[in-house]
Amino acid sequence: MGAVLSTNAYVVLLESDDSGISRGREGSGKRAYTVLSPPDYWIYALGIGGYSSAMARKFIGHQSFKGRGTLSNPAGRFEKDNREEVDDGWYREEETQGIVQTVQPDRARSVITTNDSPDVGFDYSINPYRGCEHGCVYCASGDTPVLMGDGTTRILADLRPGDEIYGTRRIGHYRRYVKTYVHAHWETEKLAYRITLEDGTELVASGDHRFLTLRGWKFVTGAQHGRGCRPHLTINDKMLGFGGWPVESAKRPAYERGYLCGMIRGDGHVGTRSYTKPSGQVWVSNQFRLALIDAVAVDRTAMYLQREGVQTTPFMFKNISGIVPHMSAIRTQSRHQVDRVRQLIAWPSTACLDWSKGFLAGIFDAEGSYSDGILRISNTDEAIIDVTTRSFRRLGFDIVHERVVNYRVKPITVIRVRGGLKEHVRFFNSVDPAILRKRNIEGQAIKSDARLQVLSIEPIAKKALFDITTGTEDFIANGVISHNCFARPSHAYLGLSPGLDFETKLFYKENAAQILEEQLAKPKYIPKPIALGINTDGYQPVERKMEVTRSILAVLARCKHPVSIITKSALIVRDLDLLASMARDNLVSVSFSVTSLSAEIKRTLEPRTASPQARLRAMKELSDAGVPVGVMVAPVIPAITDHEMEVILDAAAQAGATTAGYVLLRLPWEVKDLFREWLAEHYPDRAKHVMSLINQARGGRDNDPNFGSRMRGTGAYAEILRTRFQVATRKLGLNSARSRLELDTTLFCSPGKSGPQMTLGFD
Repeated sequence: MGAVLSTNAYVVLLESDDSGISRGREGSGKRAYTVLSPPDYWIYALGIGGYSSAMARKFIGHQSFKGRGTLSNPAGRFEKDNREEVDDGWYREEETQGIVQTVQPDRARSVITTNDSPDVGFDYSINPYRGCEHGCVYCASGDTPVLMGDGTTRILADLRPGDEIYGTRRIGHYRRYVKTYVHAHWETEKLAYRITLEDGTELVASGDHRFLTLRGWKFVTGAQHGRGCRPHLTINDKMLGFGGWPVESAKRPAYERGYLCGMIRGDGHVGTRSYTKPSGQVWVSNQFRLALIDAVAVDRTAMYLQREGVQTTPFMFKNISGIVPHMSAIRTQSRHQVDRVRQLIAWPSTACLDWSKGFLAGIFDAEGSYSDGILRISNTDEAIIDVTTRSFRRLGFDIVHERVVNYRVKPITVIRVRGGLKEHVRFFNSVDPAILRKRNIEGQAIKSDARLQVLSIEPIAKKALFDITTGTEDFIANGVISHNCFARPSHAYLGLSPGLDFETKLFYKENAAQILEEQLAKPKYIPKPIALGINTDGYQPVERKMEVTRSILAVLARCKHPVSIITKSALIVRDLDLLASMARDNLVSVSFSVTSLSAEIKRTLEPRTASPQARLRAMKELSDAGVPVGVMVAPVIPAITDHEMEVILDAAAQAGATTAGYVLLRLPWEVKDLFREWLAEHYPDRAKHVMSLINQARGGRDNDPNFGSRMRGTGAYAEILRTRFQVATRKLGLNSARSRLELDTTLFCSPGKSGPQMTLGFD
């Protein structure tokens, strides 16, 4: 297995036998420890007994591993095995000892990832590796109705993580509605805009919010040229979805009586029967009974009857056919109660709108169905069909009658609602039937003839706005598809810890170049600049041996495909031959991430990256060769590295950088505890102050996942950083109009072709 060296309480030399169990050879301190092979570091005290995986992680968490930024290894979600061991692949500056590292091939089916996030300026990205050796530790109106997974609606402000809602996903040739879950929910305060659509739908969102249109995702606001240039809504853009729906009103007594009429006439039994006893006495039996598979409709009926003075008794109804063995049921046999039921379900002389809504809800629960995108109500009673028809038309629905004739039973009349999903959702939200399983729209395509052209976009005021993160990265906001809002959390999806596992269990896409060629060769592929190494650095120390990133660059250079690279590594200079050639055709740009110029901070924060001086030297070498370079001051850590912003920008400008950016420290869920550990270990004297400043810039929380603010924060501290950055870049001539070049996509040549590929210019 190799050597594991801890600089704290215990030194353990490990040696693996064929069973995969590693034996402790020697140790310092009172006890010697042994470790089982990956994926977990299972530790037990010799002569004492076994420890659990959680206890093992706790032991490791209290050690300080030289050359690692993370101090602990919090549990991942699943377990993985079969790791291949390799050397650290350390490059140039600082060779360090540490936990044994493993690298495993990751056979990729696709290497180009499509990005939908509005916080980054690229559509395509490639990540050659998963995991990172570097060891670094670091909105819409609240009253917007959101379509829930059960077909009901809830306002955006009231959503909570774990709620099931509808989103969309591309399945086959169409984007379709699917159920997903809310992962996060947050609030911010921004300038709000009101977007009015042709069908009357209104949306209130910030300028940074995005909606899906016929021409793709678009921000609410933007510009055609300059710094604010981005795809944005304009008049007559058509949004996708089915349009706004009516807000469910309170259930009035007329609605409840209408529901009782529809439900009981559709599926209940009300009767009076008399028979003569042997003694000659006449016995009269009165009975009301309702039995349904869906208990929710039975419960609603019982509640409405109780409000009208009818007390019913619940019981379990057994269907003698045996097909449906048990159903929820209610009944009463009191003559007075049964007579009252007859009064409640009598046809009214004039039906008000609320009664019609209630009747449609009741008859739909009793006799309606919704499947394959078709909403129907069927019955053989002409009186029921007539009232149902008039109720539909009163609410403005377009319906059609279909006659089903069967010689064995009475002819059945089927009333079908036309107008597609737009009208079906309007029906559900107008009349509010009780049986939620009949509201399922999952799998339906988002195509719709709803009139969703944008009529106006107007600023209204600064107000509290809300947003969510979902599994599909979108949700249904007032009937239109709305977008919602890095690296360590991704390791949890592999069943590994976002802590030490992230730094020591690496995956490389061994077939990346081959798959990339296949993707670029597809006839429908449209070239756009690819961002390389966004999730984790493409120039890992192990890249020195694996050369996965170089193989990707070789394909892009051969196809004259534009690429932008961000890295912390000086290893990029190795590929200067490819980069310089691409730069001559305006096909590449490189940005170096620099957190601090202090070697001491770098050693604790980014222990396995190239030194700041090495990055600046690499920056100058690339710049001198004609490769456009920039600097990203990231992450900016309050009270630790924030004072260096101007110094870093100045040093980068002298090294040839022409563009610059910065990112305030982000602490997603699986990173925040790791960062707190790092603070407590290296800066215990100011840990509280650092977290206080972070909380101030993140709306009182450790992390703000809100689009538009998550990269730079909000509040007084964030505003000071923003001003300092703007003043410094203006003074140094960074981010000038001349420095912001657009990479060339017109030279792209599909693999196997000899000339540039003609594109249609679609975005």
